[in-house]
Amino acid sequence: MHNTDGSERSATAPDRGGAVPERLLSVATRLFADQGFERTSVQELVSAAGVTKGAMYHYFASKEDLLYAIYQRVLSMQTERLTRFAGAEGPVSERLRKAAADVVHTTVDNLDDTRIFFRSLHMLSDDRLTAVRKERRRYHECFRGMIEEGQREGVFRTDVPADIAVTQYFGAVHHLSTWYRAGGELTGSQVGAYFAELLLAELRPAGPGSGA
Repeated sequence: MHNTDGSERSATAPDRGGAVPERLLSVATRLFADQGFERTSVQELVSAAGVTKGAMYHYFASKEDLLYAIYQRVLSMQTERLTRFAGAEGPVSERLRKAAADVVHTTVDNLDDTRIFFRSLHMLSDDRLTAVRKERRRYHECFRGMIEEGQREGVFRTDVPADIAVTQYFGAVHHLSTWYRAGGELTGSQVGAYFAELLLAELRPAGPGSGA
């Protein structure tokens, strides 16, 4: 197995640090990202976490419980951070810039989660899949709300619907896991800053004589 920077990492070396639920989530994230949810057995999970099956089932009734917990962890964290940016004081353009950069940075910091999200989302039960999609929709609606606020204030262009701007931006964010590698030329913070600047540039109204 390899880390995102190409270095070797073991899928079998037990992780004996931290509380049992956190250890299980940590190894599940690593194994699901490296070899897939379906190809990872419960025995591999407990061996890598250094716990018994009984200990796992005390906290998680199934592999799906672990998968759902991985989704909840990042979605909840990113939603909480976005809510703070959206509700902060200051110009909407700066609040949107910070929020746009933050979702890139936190996605890069959790690339394994992102890989799992798009590879194994369909493995969730219908009720859990509905819950995850509802949470994602709530995130996108909050993000869209800042763009709409800027449009009402005349800060952002109004000839492009906010929904389109949001869809385009998150399409790029969701592809980060296909090309970003830790240890490369750019840090997650730098990529976030570039992404945010491109978004703000696209949203600025065309100036006089721009030909737009």
